[in-house]
Amino acid sequence: MYYFPIRPFSAIFSINILFTLAVLPIFMIPLLKIMQSLNGWLKGLFALTISLAMAALEKMAEDMGLFVHADHWHHLYTFAGYCLFIGLISAFHGWINRK
Repeated sequence: MYYFPIRPFSAIFSINILFTLAVLPIFMIPLLKIMQSLNGWLKGLFALTISLAMAALEKMAEDMGLFVHADHWHHLYTFAGYCLFIGLISAFHGWINRK
């Protein structure tokens, strides 16, 4: 479905371990802080905007040769995936902070 031609520890991991364990979590910290300060529909709009940006960045990464998708891949999948991911992380973060 996808492939990272340039990635650390490529002999061990088939995923980009740097992105998964460092970039994505570090990216989520300020994102969650910003989302805490937003109200209802602005949170949703912010999540949609970030998801759209991630789909665009993914396309740029493909153009630079950092990321390769299968021929049948659509960047709408990325947009939807990040919407779900950000929504779930934000909901979990809000739930944990209410306790």
